[in-house]
Formats: sequence, C-alpha cells, structure tokens
Amino acid sequence: MKSARPIKVLIVDDSAIVRRILTEALASETDLQVVGTAPDTYVARDKILALQPDVLTLDVEMPRMDGLTFLKKLMHYHPMPVIVISSLGQASCEAAIEALQSGAVEVLAKPGGPYSVGELKLSLANKIRAAAVARVSRPRAQESAAFQVTTPALPCLSPSRVIAIGASTGGTEAIETVLRALPPKSPGVVVTQHIPAGFSRAFADRLSRTCPLEVKEAENGDPLGPGRALVAPGNLHMLVRRAAGGYRVVVKDGPLVCYQRPSVDVLFSSVAEAAGPDAVGVLLTGMGSDGARGLLRMKQAGASTIAQDEASCVVFGMPREAIRLGAVDRVVSLQRIPTAIFAALEFPPPAVE
Repeated sequence: MKSARPIKVLIVDDSAIVRRILTEALASETDLQVVGTAPDTYVARDKILALQPDVLTLDVEMPRMDGLTFLKKLMHYHPMPVIVISSLGQASCEAAIEALQSGAVEVLAKPGGPYSVGELKLSLANKIRAAAVARVSRPRAQESAAFQVTTPALPCLSPSRVIAIGASTGGTEAIETVLRALPPKSPGVVVTQHIPAGFSRAFADRLSRTCPLEVKEAENGDPLGPGRALVAPGNLHMLVRRAAGGYRVVVKDGPLVCYQRPSVDVLFSSVAEAAGPDAVGVLLTGMGSDGARGLLRMKQAGASTIAQDEASCVVFGMPREAIRLGAVDRVVSLQRIPTAIFAALEFPPPAVE
C-alpha cells in the first residue's frame, strides 16, 4: 500500500550492524524513509519526540532499559505502531510474544536468523506498511483477563467438526481472545497466524497457558480433535486432511501464497476440502488478502464463515477482502466472535460476565 508521503521509520537497536542492515533493507523503498536510528531506548525517546516517526522498529534486548519495558511505557504515554525485531533465543521469543500482547503490531526475526537479507527486505517493508495503517491505542490493563466467559455444557461432539482461524497484523491478541472463550472440549481448532519461524512455538505455548484448550505448535501428522488447537509453525504451511476417525494436519514447505508462509488461504482451502459443511471459518485482523479466497472456498463447501468487523480490527485488510468476495456469512466484533462460533455450531451461547 503506497502512502501520499513516505512512511517515517525510526530503528532502535543496540547493534550498529543491525541498524545498518535494517536501514539498507529499506533504502530502495520509495514509500518508506528511515528518519533516524537509536542505540538504546533513552535516545529513542528523544528521537520519537523530535522526529515524529510513523513506525518504530524495536529490539527487545537493549542496554539501560530493555525493549519490552520501554514498549509498555511507550504504549501508555505515546501509543504508536511498533514492530519488534528479536533474536530467536527462547527468552527473546517469549519476550517478543509478550510485546505483541503489550501493543506491538508485528514481530520479525533479527538478521542472521532464518531470513536472508533479501527475504528480510521484503518482509520488513511489508510489515512497516501494515503497521503504518494499524489502529493503535493505549492498552487497557488486563483487558483479556477482564473478559470472562462461562462456557456451557456442550452436547456430544462429533470429531468431524473443525474451527479454522486465520489472522495477521494484530492477530496474536485477537486469537487469544477467541480461544480463551472456547470450552475445553470444543471442536478441534486449527490456527494460521502470520508469524516468523521460532516465534510460533512461543505463541502456541502462551496460548496453552492462557486458554482452556490444549494448544501446541503443529507437527506433521498431528491428530486434530475436540479440545485441541494446533498452530501453524512459522515459515511452513499447515493443511487439514481427513483420517480414520477424524483429521490430521500436514505441515510442509511450499511456495509463498499471498506473500505468506504459512498462508491462511492454504489452511482454509484444505479445511473446505476435508471438512466441508462441518467446518467454521473465522478470519481476523490482518493486512492484505490472505484468507479471503480460502474462506470463500469454505463457504462454497457449506461451511459457516465469520469475519471480524472493522471497528475491532487492528488492520481491516483481510476481513475486508473476504467481505468483498462474498465469502462471509457474519461480520461481528472481536468480542462477539466466540458467540458467533457457538451459533454456527448450534451450541448454547457462552455467558459473558
């Protein structure tokens, strides 16, 4: 998406090498302008005030004040779009996922991880464009914890039922909101979130701690059934296939689809083929069009389809494209998506306190 003026970017990282690599990766993008760099968060604070950047890239491991602490202060006093740039160590991945829950809109692996410089250039530029149009606001304290759902006793569940969820920018918090509201024995859930390799496991582990379901990063051949949610690994596609007594997932490499791997279109299209009318498709916040055509295939196969509304999206791109294609049965706010899923499954709605 091109803007009328260049999107102003401030790069914050204690490594001079990383600052240079990120700056050079954006140098040829005419709609993006690196207006400055900062070696720590104290310098960053002064440059934010002086340069008024549109988007900030932020390392989580920083001297003097770590990036996560700075992010929480920034989102409280001066909310703005932030992309976290993190190494792939376990602690860093966990901090990056916490940063997404604290207001960051995207996460990327540091150069030298699984990305080549060429891949980083494409990914970084696109994520900055998505961040620049993201709806960012001051987080409300313990918002997720405050949304309490009392789930009803469910009827005997058929192992043929499947809930498929796709998201991108702003999706980690949205997915957690939905999964927290599903009962421990809900139909099997498959999730594709645009997230780099390494971070998807930390994301799945967090969901497993905060949600009633068993949540794990998917591995090839994992069974899918009631009470289990499988998250697509970063940089791999996830598909659902019928198996004896239910479903299994296929996790594999493959070309980018809608510039993404994992792709929501790939997941949704496989669910349309495997589950047909036994499925519910949910498309959440995200930039671009990934998931729109797959959701249409699900609807054409008889599935119920739901999209997040514009007012509750961080970025409305993916749901908007699905609505434009006529792929969506219901458009509802994020907080009402669990109720819409229950209605599609013909279950009693959850009681929200």
